Amino acid sequence: MTGTDSDCTTHSIRVVCKSSFVSEQSDPAQNRYFFSYTIRVSNEGNEPARLLNRHWKICDAAGRAQEVRGPGVVGEQPRLDPGEAFEYTSFCPLSTPTGSMRGTYEMQKDDGHSFQVTIGAFHLVAGPILN
Repeated sequence: MTGTDSDCTTHSIRVVCKSSFVSEQSDPAQNRYFFSYTIRVSNEGNEPARLLNRHWKICDAAGRAQEVRGPGVVGEQPRLDPGEAFEYTSFCPLSTPTGSMRGTYEMQKDDGHSFQVTIGAFHLVAGPILN
């Protein structure tokens, strides 16, 4: 995993995404490409916030799109105090060698106020793509 694919801050919540191709779980002859992505969610504000829900928009190179919604991330709904961060790794299968992901997290402050945090678009690329 090299470099940062996406780095967005919304309402003092910073979301940094990095992705990588998982060749050992992919089978290009069968149009199966497997990617991992690591996300770090940091609270750079002055108030605690809990990550309640996720909403992903995943697109492949053929223009097929899917949406994924659900509670929390990797089975957790982490509460971040100011200065704290939560990092996790998850996976995404595609039927094309390239694609992209973007989305939002629903966060909630201790007072019950909910707000959306942007997960900036990042690319899923199976090795070098030649023009």
